[in-house]
Amino acid sequence: MRISRLLTDYAIAFFLLCSLGFVLPRLLPGDPFLAIYGEEAALSMTPEMKAEIYRRFALDQSWGTQFVAYFASLLRADLGWSYYFNAPVGKVMAGFLPWTILLAGASLLISTVGGFVLGLESGSRKGSRWDKGLFAGLMLVGGVPDFFVGALLLLGFAVIWPLFPLGGAVTVYGGQAGWAWGLDVLRHLALPLASLVLARMTTLYLLCRNSAALLLKAPFLRTARSKGCDEGSIRYRHLGRSVLLPAATSAGLHLSHLFAGILMIEVVFGYPGMGTLLHRALAARDYPLLQGILLLASVTVLGVNFFVELLYPILDPRVKTACISNTERS
Repeated sequence: MRISRLLTDYAIAFFLLCSLGFVLPRLLPGDPFLAIYGEEAALSMTPEMKAEIYRRFALDQSWGTQFVAYFASLLRADLGWSYYFNAPVGKVMAGFLPWTILLAGASLLISTVGGFVLGLESGSRKGSRWDKGLFAGLMLVGGVPDFFVGALLLLGFAVIWPLFPLGGAVTVYGGQAGWAWGLDVLRHLALPLASLVLARMTTLYLLCRNSAALLLKAPFLRTARSKGCDEGSIRYRHLGRSVLLPAATSAGLHLSHLFAGILMIEVVFGYPGMGTLLHRALAARDYPLLQGILLLASVTVLGVNFFVELLYPILDPRVKTACISNTERS
């Protein structure tokens, strides 16, 4: 019953997000024709040529007709044709997506594990110098926008001290292969990854720190100490397990905010991921490409949230009991 209700809720949310992904690009000011070809080309074209281009890109049809065609193409797993790249949307996105998966996956993993461990350590030592110093440092970094952190890192470690590349994902015409290519990718990844991790880890750190601090005097921790458990076991096996539920919630919500941060970071560093692709699609008013990018973001966020919903009863069986009780009442 709970799974079927979740599937229904997420199916409705998916339909609404797809509808927004269709409407929002068309609310942008400007004409896709002028954004792609420019005003000079528009002046040199005859009215018949312009009409043919509008017809080819279905820009002469009403929103209702385009909306029906959009969902019909989704049922056929067809994301449409990109105006700007003159190629299928799926093929265009496939060239940029692996770099974003690498950046977003590494950022989510490091910020989640780092925020959880640092929050647990800080909360279990609340009031110490280590806790105060870590709290002040992360609050300072977390209060600065991620693109500004990226600009500072770029200025410091790529311009003043040229330890890392200025931008891109690999060295163009570098000719690397094997381990050399992998190290080159990591060098280009280091600064944008550090920017995202530093800016996004604070929220999870604060949540885990406060949750751990509230449970320091809980009866189950006193029982564990009376049994002779060492502090490391108490901190991670007993206290850490109680902090896992809010940490999982925060990690799931963190992914939805991560896309906005990746957009700015990839533009700042010239990283060839989905954020850079979205920036180009916005500049070109490429409706099919914008729809495809927003659809991918919606599916990813909904999928992660659905996974977190299923993970709740495993992390804390009390959630499953509460869900069963609510179902019986309804």
